[in-house]
Amino acid sequence: MRLARMGSFHPTRLSFARALTRRMAREGWTVCRHRFDLDDTGTGTAIYRVATPPQALWFVVFADHLDPADRTDRVIAEKWDATFTLTEAEPEPETLDRLAIAVPRQEAGRCSEHELVLSRANKSVRLFDHVVDRLAAGRQPDRHRLLEVGYLVRTTAVYGNGKFGVADLDRVRQAGPLGLPFQAEMLCVYLARQFSLDWAEHIARRRAPATFRPLDHDVARGLGVGNATGLGMAPFLAGHPKLICRWIGMREAALARVREIERCDQAVRERFVELVNRARAHVDQWPTSDARQAGRIATLAHELDQLVSRAPGPGEVRPWDRLFTGTSACASLETQEVLASILIELYPEVSDGFDEEAGSREEMTLEPGASPKTLRTLIEDRYGWALDIDFSAPDATALFWYFSQEKSEPRIGHRNEEPGADREMLVAVARDVAALHRVLVETGDAHTTVADFLLARPEWRGVVRRVQGLASCPYAEIRENLVDRGCRPVDLLRCKLAILGATRFDPKSDLWTRVTLFQGAPLAGELDRGDADDWAFASLPGHAGA
Repeated sequence: MRLARMGSFHPTRLSFARALTRRMAREGWTVCRHRFDLDDTGTGTAIYRVATPPQALWFVVFADHLDPADRTDRVIAEKWDATFTLTEAEPEPETLDRLAIAVPRQEAGRCSEHELVLSRANKSVRLFDHVVDRLAAGRQPDRHRLLEVGYLVRTTAVYGNGKFGVADLDRVRQAGPLGLPFQAEMLCVYLARQFSLDWAEHIARRRAPATFRPLDHDVARGLGVGNATGLGMAPFLAGHPKLICRWIGMREAALARVREIERCDQAVRERFVELVNRARAHVDQWPTSDARQAGRIATLAHELDQLVSRAPGPGEVRPWDRLFTGTSACASLETQEVLASILIELYPEVSDGFDEEAGSREEMTLEPGASPKTLRTLIEDRYGWALDIDFSAPDATALFWYFSQEKSEPRIGHRNEEPGADREMLVAVARDVAALHRVLVETGDAHTTVADFLLARPEWRGVVRRVQGLASCPYAEIRENLVDRGCRPVDLLRCKLAILGATRFDPKSDLWTRVTLFQGAPLAGELDRGDADDWAFASLPGHAGA
């Protein structure tokens, strides 16, 4: 739970995007275009019907013409190329009229409890137009231009869990097939990807019906959905410690079980070599403008080349434990985390099923009858890493996190240079727990119970509840000082995005990153293919541009 490792995570087969498409394939979900009323320029309404065993869901799209002056990926934007909702309400005329008013307005609109997700996306204009031009001329897109971007549209927000009137998580859990965390949001993004492909083909076909040629399936499958993620996501990890513990815990449990396997046969060894080679090809197609990340990618490529030669031999005892231990001792964090993803991928029969444990409630209760000494000992046992930080150093508390009303998202301020520290978000867990420990040491035996202590010092109630409530959650806390001047929030972003299933991390600063989701995932018409779940470390094929 150190930032450097969290900022090196890669998706696994337990990531939410993979778990979603695996369930869709396993349960026989189907996706079909119910309505596609777009004009020659691609403006209009599209509706997709998703048939799941318990019920039908509907993905409703409103595509518009966006003036270049209005194009921005910022949360505070008011216009977009396309806006979406995922709803359980069949879009009869009256329902569609309501959605046509609310959905394009996004935050300014108001959805109903029947809508599960509200989202929007903008085109990656140069690539989108290039793909349309090529398909209209009967040619496939230029491979190098596809590699530079990797997607036709990028989402700028995906809202769920009660925001702006959509169904809250408890209702989603009760109402249908999307009760696990972020499954509704992931389905919305998956369908946005499908729409982006259909959208480009529609415009190209309308432009030149005589010469139009559809996207090659392998090329289409190699494209995903882009996303630009900033600080808005980072506080989630500190604010949902039990959920994060569950997510990291299921990953660590799956990895531990693989490392305990006594022998591997030749077929598994060959699969390992295949996955390493696939990861190597994926790394070759990982663009970034960030010098630090580019260096990490170069190191990863070199170390993956060496990894194949270290594949287990016949009859080796606990081969994967040996490989993982040895790699952890000599390779970069990027390589260690790729290897972790590969090992989890190798044994679906061991790993699958952990994703069903991805949910958790953030309920934490006080133990008022405990003694202050017991509380102090608990802090020393579980938060020793926080007690080791020197918070008297100026840089140790240089930053503060706050929610900007103007920007409608979290921001970071400099404590001694900017106003607002009195309204900081509850992110400085290490600082607060260390301060609580200091107070407990100073008060000594002045109080017989935690209840007595809190009656005298009620300002510590929240910190005490967190410490006691997370006593049995080993992965709940990020073991870093998140208000230190050297903190890199982009590491928090990468951790959560990898758990969601994102790839091709391209940091634009220490505060935000671009990623791709669902690259390599089966298209809507391919969910019944036998390899529908085999899309780890996806890459674009080499023959585009013909």
